[in-house]
Amino acid sequence: MAGNAAAAERIDLGLTGMTCAACAARIEKALNRLPGVTANVNFATETANVGFDPARATPSQVLAAVARAGYGASIRRDVREDRKRDQARKAAELVELRREFVVAAALTVPLLVQMIPMMSGTHEDWLPRWLQLVLATPVQLWTGRRFYVGAWHALRGGGANMDVLVALGTTMAYAWSVVVTLLGLHGQHVYFEAGAAVVTLLLLGKLLEARAKAGTSAALEGLLRLSPKTAHVVRGDATADVPLPAVVVGDRFLVRAGESVPVDGVVREGASSVDESMLSGESHLVAKAPGAKVFAGSVNQDGLLACDATGVGGDTLLAGIVRLVAEAQGTKAPIQRLADRVSGVFVPIVVAVALVAFGVTWWLGGDAARALVNAVAVLVIACPCALGLATPTAIMVGTGRGAQSGILIRNASALELAGRLETLIVDKTGTLTEGRPAVVDVVAIDGATRRDVLETAAALEQGSTHPLAKAIAAAAQAEGVAPLPIADFMARPGRGVAARIGGDAVASALGSPEHVSLPAQTVAELSRAGNTVVAVARAGRAIGAIAIADALRLTSAEAVRRLAGAGIRVIMLTGDNAATAQAVAQRAGIVEFRANVLPKDKADAVRALKAQGIVTGMVGDGINDAPALAAADVSFAIGAGSDIAVEAADVTLIRADLTAVVDAILLSRATLRKIRQNLFFAFAYNVLGIPLAAVGMLNPVIAGAAMAASSVSVVGNALLLRRWKPPQPTS
Repeated sequence: MAGNAAAAERIDLGLTGMTCAACAARIEKALNRLPGVTANVNFATETANVGFDPARATPSQVLAAVARAGYGASIRRDVREDRKRDQARKAAELVELRREFVVAAALTVPLLVQMIPMMSGTHEDWLPRWLQLVLATPVQLWTGRRFYVGAWHALRGGGANMDVLVALGTTMAYAWSVVVTLLGLHGQHVYFEAGAAVVTLLLLGKLLEARAKAGTSAALEGLLRLSPKTAHVVRGDATADVPLPAVVVGDRFLVRAGESVPVDGVVREGASSVDESMLSGESHLVAKAPGAKVFAGSVNQDGLLACDATGVGGDTLLAGIVRLVAEAQGTKAPIQRLADRVSGVFVPIVVAVALVAFGVTWWLGGDAARALVNAVAVLVIACPCALGLATPTAIMVGTGRGAQSGILIRNASALELAGRLETLIVDKTGTLTEGRPAVVDVVAIDGATRRDVLETAAALEQGSTHPLAKAIAAAAQAEGVAPLPIADFMARPGRGVAARIGGDAVASALGSPEHVSLPAQTVAELSRAGNTVVAVARAGRAIGAIAIADALRLTSAEAVRRLAGAGIRVIMLTGDNAATAQAVAQRAGIVEFRANVLPKDKADAVRALKAQGIVTGMVGDGINDAPALAAADVSFAIGAGSDIAVEAADVTLIRADLTAVVDAILLSRATLRKIRQNLFFAFAYNVLGIPLAAVGMLNPVIAGAAMAASSVSVVGNALLLRRWKPPQPTS
């Protein structure tokens, strides 16, 4: 809604009382009517993500709106605790559903013997009608009470849902049969078995659906179980087992062989190998020595590690992953919009179809009982549950499977766009290359010395976090060159830096020697091997150049080949000079590239492609490429590690490996296939089922079984995504 676009704060709600997609649509409509509020309701996760303008709405008003719509809501504050409560509640619901189904089935089976003579063309009652009434009444009024309660809540809130259809349809069959039995109208048929069988089958469907839906969040539950409950914290000369919430930043903790790391930290003593597959999806072990980072949930394989805590509670990498996955599972993909629009008007249309079927059948055939059966079949088969489950269940499984493979997807929209990607723009440094540049050559010209060049460059780059600046600083330190004090420092994005040393103006052009005049032959010789060339000037004249090598990642060429095989056009943009860019592009197998590109020009390149209607992605490190990442349809932050660039990108890849981008795209496409399959099944089911029921080709019992099967089949199809694995390299 346009009037609600100014939402400045967000809350997540846990919802209760929803029974179908129409319930979700009703709650969403009620929330979006509030001034300053935008809401997305997810039927599969039973959650709502609500944005609101604090000047126009409050959380209490949001909760009250849900209550007025006939449902329950509570604010979710902690992912772990909320999940525990959800699990306990759903476990209790499963026990209750199982008990109700067993009772309903036991009472319904004797009634189904009535269908045996019907199949042979006779209508003789095998059971006395009074006994049928005794058996059917508890099924209809006790085990089926949940449908009446749900229908009441929906109608009280001014809407209608699946429960209204079920309650209306089964009550019509039951009430007709009761009247015929009590009045002794032996010439009329009774349909106790139809109403009871429908209730029983729907309970079975709900039971199977609830169990299947629990499987869709298995990945998130697995992540939540990774951290231990306590940490071995060193206090003075003693070590104590401290509950995880009591660990604070700076605490020294021990991790013994075979134990999980409790919080994020830095190794201070010891050496070991750590299994970080829970973060990256990679099975190989990572060596740890003093100074190395460790992450909560990873498993220490051999030696004893003494670490200092750097991230605890909600600030660990694992907590960030869990939070991101939970948020993504609560969002909606654009492909869901059609199903939402259909679900919002579905129930009134179905009731109208049932009334028409009843009226036409009675008018044409003069058989009120037959007309009643047709109307009941229409009401029972037209459940919108499958529509409501089609997209969110696939999203839940897909995002959870991605997290297990080191692919963190921010929301359902990013998941869908990644699957539709046509062009991918890649940065060079840290994306195609290792991101660990080192100085390989220093060339002095015009009477300057190697030390002069390093001394000037080191002075300019002191304090900079740019990878090339770090390489220069490391080279200067290795040769005993101390950086000189500078003044009037000025950064020139994409062109290097400038300052003054004493009375001299000094400058360096990082990767862009065009901005500091160097002999062309010098630049060509240093760039030929794919090195980045940094030109250095002092007092208005060039004094030399520094060649910096950043090795191409071993997997970059394979990733580019796989992207091309997936039909994705790859373009490399870099601020480096043309010779270096060409050398790197050739080794990576990239045909299209542009050199000497400033950060703002990368964003302009992304916008230009988007203006042509091309779905465009951008891969970068989440820092230097921020403008381009923000401009892309879907952005990938590669090798985020503990920095959790999840706040900067649509898709964060824990592995510092371009093949992870390919895996993310393939996972997105697999998820989209499941969504399309589910939507097809759901729409086809209703498009075929309702007309067949309306013309009398489906009795209510078969309709009830088909309705239950449709929801279970949609969830089951989504669960097949749990088998998805990143393809293995072919070379």
